[in-house]
Amino acid sequence: MDTPIEEHALLGDMRTAALVTRAGSIDWLCLPRFDSQACFAALLGEPENGWWLLGPADAAHSERRYRPGTLVLETTHTTESGSVRITDAMIVDPATLTDTVGAERVDIVRRVAGISGRVTLRHEWIVRFEYGAVRPWIHRVPDMSDLGGPEMLQAVAGPYAVALRGPLLPHAEGRRHVGELVVEAGDVLTFTMTAWPSYRPTPGPFDVTRALDTTVRVFAGWTNRCEFGGPHRQAVLTSLTVLRALTDSETGGIVAAPTTSLPEQFGGPRNWDYRYCWLRDASLTLSAFLRAGYRHEARTWRDWLLRAIAGDPVHMRIMYGIDGRRDLPESDLEHLRGYAGSRPVRIGNGASGQRQNDVLGEVLTALENARAHGLAETDDSWALQVALVDHLAETWDTPDNGLWEIRGPQRRFTHSRAMCWVAFDRAVRAIETYGLPGPATRWKRVRDVVRQDVLTRGVGPEGHFRQHDETTAVDASLLLLAPVGIVDAADPRYVATVERIERELLVDGLVIRYRPETGVDGLPGTENPFLACSFWLVTAYCLLGRVDDAERLMARLVGLTNDLGLLPEEYDPAGRFAGNFPQAYSHLALVEAAYALNAARQA
Repeated sequence: MDTPIEEHALLGDMRTAALVTRAGSIDWLCLPRFDSQACFAALLGEPENGWWLLGPADAAHSERRYRPGTLVLETTHTTESGSVRITDAMIVDPATLTDTVGAERVDIVRRVAGISGRVTLRHEWIVRFEYGAVRPWIHRVPDMSDLGGPEMLQAVAGPYAVALRGPLLPHAEGRRHVGELVVEAGDVLTFTMTAWPSYRPTPGPFDVTRALDTTVRVFAGWTNRCEFGGPHRQAVLTSLTVLRALTDSETGGIVAAPTTSLPEQFGGPRNWDYRYCWLRDASLTLSAFLRAGYRHEARTWRDWLLRAIAGDPVHMRIMYGIDGRRDLPESDLEHLRGYAGSRPVRIGNGASGQRQNDVLGEVLTALENARAHGLAETDDSWALQVALVDHLAETWDTPDNGLWEIRGPQRRFTHSRAMCWVAFDRAVRAIETYGLPGPATRWKRVRDVVRQDVLTRGVGPEGHFRQHDETTAVDASLLLLAPVGIVDAADPRYVATVERIERELLVDGLVIRYRPETGVDGLPGTENPFLACSFWLVTAYCLLGRVDDAERLMARLVGLTNDLGLLPEEYDPAGRFAGNFPQAYSHLALVEAAYALNAARQA
């Protein structure tokens, strides 16, 4: 039976990420980047598709926590015979610890400390490259480290290699490496797994204690700079830490999630690869960082943006690889059964070639926020924005796939058109506020036309905003119309929209994106409430003056996080996480809702 998604914890080094269960198995790890091939893929298949288990061999009560402000995980296992604590971490900035392979090196530390009595641990190390399909050549080689073992296990297959160091290494048993460890009070056993390009020399060992201290210092030092002091501060801090972990430290790209194909509907086909950089998600993440007082990230992300979308505006994509590449072909992995039997298991994302007219609105909003926080425009950065807005002036009325990346016919989505208005509005503000050059008069004229379109074609016969101009149905994205400023929250059309969403899109008090049975997305089946949409409703309540409703919903949403404060994409009202995990969109929406609630309380 599949381990519930919520039973996983996130480990990260700001270049890639791993998911580890409460029971001690690392079920997911891509090397060397978020969007690289996985060497542990049990999350979407079986242990034989790769995992690293280090956990109690007998029944145990297990509690876990992150060291404050970090992703350094401490899990305490208590059995009938004793207790142990396992510290799991991915080491940040290994280039400071060794002079070999630099940023292409990935290190995971698992340190076992005996607390009381005696505990037997099961140790399994099953490495499978290419998403669990390829069994590497594994052999023992001499080890010069001080971790207590004369040898290390080294696995090689193609371009990448990994090595396991530590005492009492597991032994070969069939197609696995397995073993048992008896840990007594006072014992300290440390294991490390290092990954590197196989065509380079094997990296040497490193000072594990120093590496852990550095990792804690880097993460906690960053998190402690947060300027937010309002309600649900701890949830905000955790969300910002997750968003930081999903930001590539070398390129500046921000991924939507570290996983692929965790299902929106269990057993269904709504399984997507989120290990890429959506301009929308990254823009909103940047805005969340800026709100909380983080300035450096704005420049890093803008530099990534300029590299990624440089060229003819007609070729701008809605998502990119971490390194800015545009080609993200979608394919299925037939050898994996999928989480909870949910197939297909996809890598790549066919939506990368879609038209989504809203994206530039989010991008220009993030860049406006960056300017407001002191990031001056360069000639190149502003010239690119001018070219993009000019292109949008010619194309904004084109039907698109919308925010939800529908795979059915393109439509004139109201949210998309509202965000086109945002793009023109923010561009005009840039000219008027900062004296930047540009055709402000033309853009104002187009802005007014777009707004009039939203207020006419975007409104149904019953007086509320509608998903697109060929339906009367509502869409959760309409909750964003007041926050982005195209209408006031007191506008009767917006008030009616919120009321309609409450009637039609609430499932057990949480918001679904839209009604899939209308067929707009071109896919079979249904899905669960989308957590970001529920946070949007919190913000809408705040703007409407319904602060008590906002507080109740916010408290419930924060209560849905797992024991570590992590959120998925969607939530099954039956009581389990659904969709990719942890999801940047959910966490950044939490941050925005917390700020909205704080402002509403102060008002």
